[in-house]
Amino acid sequence: MASSLSFTSHLVNFPISDPKLTNRNPTFQSLKLPLPSIHCGIRELRQRIDTIKNIQKVTEAMKLVAAAKIRRAQEAVISTRPFAETLVDMLYNITQQLQLEDVDIPLTEIRPVKKVALVVIAGERGLCGGFNNGIFKKAETRMAELTNLGIGYTLISVGKKSNAYFRRRKGEFVDRFVEGESFPNAKEAQVIADDVFSLFISEEVDKVELLYTKFVSLIKSDPVIHTLLPLTSKGEVFDVNGRSVDVDEDEFFRLTTKGGKLTVVRDHLRVKKGEFLPNLEFEQDPAQILDALMPLYLNSQILRALQESFASELAARMNAMSSATDNAVELRRDLSIAYNRERQAKITGEILEIVAGADALT
Repeated sequence: MASSLSFTSHLVNFPISDPKLTNRNPTFQSLKLPLPSIHCGIRELRQRIDTIKNIQKVTEAMKLVAAAKIRRAQEAVISTRPFAETLVDMLYNITQQLQLEDVDIPLTEIRPVKKVALVVIAGERGLCGGFNNGIFKKAETRMAELTNLGIGYTLISVGKKSNAYFRRRKGEFVDRFVEGESFPNAKEAQVIADDVFSLFISEEVDKVELLYTKFVSLIKSDPVIHTLLPLTSKGEVFDVNGRSVDVDEDEFFRLTTKGGKLTVVRDHLRVKKGEFLPNLEFEQDPAQILDALMPLYLNSQILRALQESFASELAARMNAMSSATDNAVELRRDLSIAYNRERQAKITGEILEIVAGADALT
């Protein structure tokens, strides 16, 4: 008759008292103490290991997809920045030349601010760490500041996550919900620019601000706010705190493989700005030139913000999935150790039962 014996696996931590042993053997250096105790049966441990293995495959695949897309996204960001910054400089120089002439420039008109339009650009999907929460906190802070100053505001929500967030909030007036495409394009930017243009020209709002996440590097992105309308008189794009959001030097990231793993190579690109002549002569009517450049200015600035936000989202997702994959590998290792100890304990118990039965027969 077999005895009913039960064994529970515990990961026992043995302290290493000799520091020379840890310095000589790298295995002891990589050992993490204390190890967690896991109380599960063999079947449950095997199921958990299989589940984590499948999750690890999913997170690793999402990491590779984001890494493949971010190359195209950062190329679009870096190629768009010089054009957008140069266009702002050109508009500034033209408006400076036209100050002494009787030319009506509605998009540069500075009037007392009674209402502000906030264009909030967030991500299209989740699983990207704190990317979306960062821009939402920035928007909440800005709305609270405007409320304290007694200034009204209206929202233009861009992105599925932004739309879902503001739909859940009651009492917030959203002028328009815009869902982005798989990759930012001029058509999507034109939809937002038309809405912003009509709000400002009709004097429903006196100021338009863009809230988006600026792409700095693969491991860093900053939520920023910069004034879109009226056109700044400094020839640069500044945020509400007076800090320039233009970039003089970009870090260009190239993803390569080394030893079977992804590695990042950084190149520095210097953006050179051309100088404009102090005296400009207009062959056409200056009003016609400005009428052609102003929509281009709105479209380029909004497209730039969309591309910056999209690149930041991909970088955040790649980092989040990389961390999830590393955590899955570590958890799978701990469960494998617990599984082997549980299996060893079970085999030891069966051997003891056989030995006890043999002793009873003799």
